[in-house]
Amino acid sequence: MDASTLSTRSSAASPAVSLDRTAPYVLSILRIMTALLFLEHGLSKFFGFPARTMQPPQPFELEWFAASIELAGGILVTLGLFTRDAALIMSGEMAVGYFLFHAPGGFYPYINHGELAILYCFVFFYLVFAGAGPWSLDALIWRKHS
Repeated sequence: MDASTLSTRSSAASPAVSLDRTAPYVLSILRIMTALLFLEHGLSKFFGFPARTMQPPQPFELEWFAASIELAGGILVTLGLFTRDAALIMSGEMAVGYFLFHAPGGFYPYINHGELAILYCFVFFYLVFAGAGPWSLDALIWRKHS
């Protein structure tokens, strides 16, 4: 193998290596942005921020529990604290929400307006396995010191 072959291989692998190196940070960005968008749902239901789209939920009714998960889970996952546990609960909430409120409206998510519930469900499910990423309180607190 000559030097030109090695040079070609290393330059061809360079973009992939660079992307692999940044993947954990992009995971953190995905987690933060998804959780902030999810948090808006809880804030809207409880506090009417950024806009009130429905009446505030009555305590201990199904919508109240959903709003509580959206608020508390949104905060925890945004901060990257107890991310795997919170994401599991949030993923479950979205699965239940889809089957209770969207699926009865038709088989196709585009028709029953359930795309967002499915997307949240699977992004949070992914976070259960992937974790919070390096920009998180989980990484800061549970970092292994060598």
